[in-house]
Amino acid sequence: MANPQGIPVIGGLLNKIIGSRNDRFVRRYTSRTEAINRLEPGIRQLTDAELRAKFLEFRDRHDAGMKTDELLIESFAVAREAMDRAVGIRNIFNPEAGFDPDQLSAEDRAIYDQVKAEAEALPDLLPRTLLPKSGPPPEGVPDEGDEFLGCTEPVPGWQRVEIPIRMYEAVRELYPESRPPFRARPFDVQLIGAMVLSGGKIAEMKTGEGKTIVAPLATYLACIERQQVHVVTVNDYLVQRDRDWTFPFFRALGLTIGAIHPQHQQPEELKQWMYRCNVVYGTTSEFGFDYLRDNMKRSIEQQVQRKRQFAIVDEVDSILIDEARTPLIISGPAHDDQPRYDMSDRLARYLVEKQKPWQEREDQVEQCKQKIKGLEGDIRQIRDKSQVPEMQKQLDAAKSELPHLEAERDAHTQYYEVQMDRKSCHLTHDGISEAQREAGVGSFYVDENMDVPHLLEQALRAHAVYQLDRDYVVMDIDDRASGRREPTIVIVDTFTGRPMIGRQWSDGLHQAVEAKEGVPIKQETQTIATVTIQNFYKMYKRLSGMTGTADTEAQEFRDIYKLDVVTIPTNKPVIRADYDDLMFLRAKDKWEAIVDEIKAFHDVGRPILVGTTSVERSEMLAQMLMRKHQIKHNVLNAKQHEREANIIEDAGSLGAVMIATNMAGRGTDIKLEPITREILLDHWLRRSIASRGLTVDSTDEELRENVYRKIAPSVLSMPKREAESMDFAELELKLLRHWATSNTWAPSGKIDTMDAETLRNELDGSGRSLLHRLRWFDTIEEMGGLHVIGTERHESRRIDNQLRGRSGRQGDKGSTRFFV
Repeated sequence: MANPQGIPVIGGLLNKIIGSRNDRFVRRYTSRTEAINRLEPGIRQLTDAELRAKFLEFRDRHDAGMKTDELLIESFAVAREAMDRAVGIRNIFNPEAGFDPDQLSAEDRAIYDQVKAEAEALPDLLPRTLLPKSGPPPEGVPDEGDEFLGCTEPVPGWQRVEIPIRMYEAVRELYPESRPPFRARPFDVQLIGAMVLSGGKIAEMKTGEGKTIVAPLATYLACIERQQVHVVTVNDYLVQRDRDWTFPFFRALGLTIGAIHPQHQQPEELKQWMYRCNVVYGTTSEFGFDYLRDNMKRSIEQQVQRKRQFAIVDEVDSILIDEARTPLIISGPAHDDQPRYDMSDRLARYLVEKQKPWQEREDQVEQCKQKIKGLEGDIRQIRDKSQVPEMQKQLDAAKSELPHLEAERDAHTQYYEVQMDRKSCHLTHDGISEAQREAGVGSFYVDENMDVPHLLEQALRAHAVYQLDRDYVVMDIDDRASGRREPTIVIVDTFTGRPMIGRQWSDGLHQAVEAKEGVPIKQETQTIATVTIQNFYKMYKRLSGMTGTADTEAQEFRDIYKLDVVTIPTNKPVIRADYDDLMFLRAKDKWEAIVDEIKAFHDVGRPILVGTTSVERSEMLAQMLMRKHQIKHNVLNAKQHEREANIIEDAGSLGAVMIATNMAGRGTDIKLEPITREILLDHWLRRSIASRGLTVDSTDEELRENVYRKIAPSVLSMPKREAESMDFAELELKLLRHWATSNTWAPSGKIDTMDAETLRNELDGSGRSLLHRLRWFDTIEEMGGLHVIGTERHESRRIDNQLRGRSGRQGDKGSTRFFV
């Protein structure tokens, strides 16, 4: 049924009455969560040993014919308790966690001391999968029962000692809220997420909702069903970090957990043991390459992976949609002899140099054409028609200049043609003749010279089309064969800005770029075994995943993988402010505005994360910030890939500025750090927005007066003496009106009639200023939290949402704005 305009109304009415499909899913899972919560008091009375024994009890019941749905509620109640105990409360005995036992009552303190003494008396346990290290072998006793299979370090006593139930309850009273390091009780929404994964669906959970906890909860039920689970994360660092962080949870339930890494980091024998664990963490490429390598082995005994039963994919949209068609390739040498890359590179450099006069004139012709287009557009759209005659004069001048520029260009020789949109480059007849003359060769098209035109065109592409720090970076990488570190060309993913280590361009282009940059040239390769990521994941019997932004691709997941997407509600409401985009006609104006917005927030002390689309842009912005405002900052792009998580952990500190390529920092939390008046004062003095007369004992009014009188001369372009002597109320009003004029859309006539409080409210709505609300802030969240700036809109709305999702996590304040 439709209304007179042809718009369907039945679907909308039904959704209002019975809820959308997603609402119905969430209601069903919520009722199960309530049942899990009802079991919690009883489960909390189980000892550590009884909790571990539950796994075999559930498995026996499953083997006897009990359905998975009947086991779900009880098994999830056990998993929730194990997570809180093992990943949270047990940390009170971790020497690195810094727990203060003096907080405990006298009776509980006595129990704590007794358990601690027992833990210290236990020898370290040496698992079978211990990583060999230089120096004396570690002391301890072997793990005969393989209880800690998958651990690469000795297991200390505090991770194995039995803790009395009373101790768990005492810590829960001390820390009623579930926050690391001493509590890790999964929220209801995390249980819902885990149930969605367990049922072979995709859980869309907003960033900051604790996806690291959700995957392990889902694996427990699968292990009860005798399935091995592969948990897939986005990089090797997160593989080991997530495995080590959640390992106590699996141990508390009587399960083993391993992690797989590339060949040069992990011997084959060690990897075989890792695959014998109940749950294995790894990256898509490592699981895929193990499958390909297994197919090339001569016997089943040599294979490592064998089973592909259940995969839980983190950042599932990135892996199953963005990279779905990406092939995983095992290659072998393509030639017996070494092609002439060096000669091709020398000829390409020669032709690029010879073409410079033509190229310079061609650039002038293109600039003139752009100017003509811009003026024609401005004349059509300008509101102030009095400016049209002057613009018409400029347009006529540009049109008359164009033929002269083209004639100057045509007086020079073009040796090759470049098509940037296709990333291609082709020699002209003049180019071939000049290259043959320079090489001292009669013809490239006879006998042993037949390969030169192809190699030369690839070398020209390397020089004229592909740019360092945009399309690729030079990084020191461990060679897969030898394990030695050497400078290597690493392709940069255009979607994410991440380095794609191990990937190569084909047809000799990669070798041409290596010759251009002077790094060791690797042998050209041919494909021996290959599988696309999409086809690899279709081999799993059950597939599920989680991400912050899958709903926009829900139909694609349904069509290709037969996976439903369930949007999970947030644990706390999102209160982030997403401001309207700011649009500019010229790129130069946009970048200037971005730099000014960074300064406005940085001066007051708000942390800022700036998302860029390429390494080149991130470094350009970094230079602009230092040159114009001397703002200290961190740059996180493909070059700092290894240090990604460490760099981003500091991004929530006072006044921190982080410039990152769009995908950097996915999977790592940006935590807002605590602040004091002393730290605030030091920051304001260093940014020169406060004078030395300000102290930590000053009131909010004294603070504002001090700062406003200090900045007024530069902001309002007035003499310093006038700013110091003017009545403060008048000075404040002048500043507020100035900020309202430059940062809001209010008409100037209206601004002149507004009082101070109205102006402040107007400025609040713009989200572009903070000085108008300056006071002694107690927390960074009180300032407004993390501010995210997007420097460009991405063609995929999902990638924009991922950047936005770095801010306003777990109910924190935050704000975002895109510049276009």
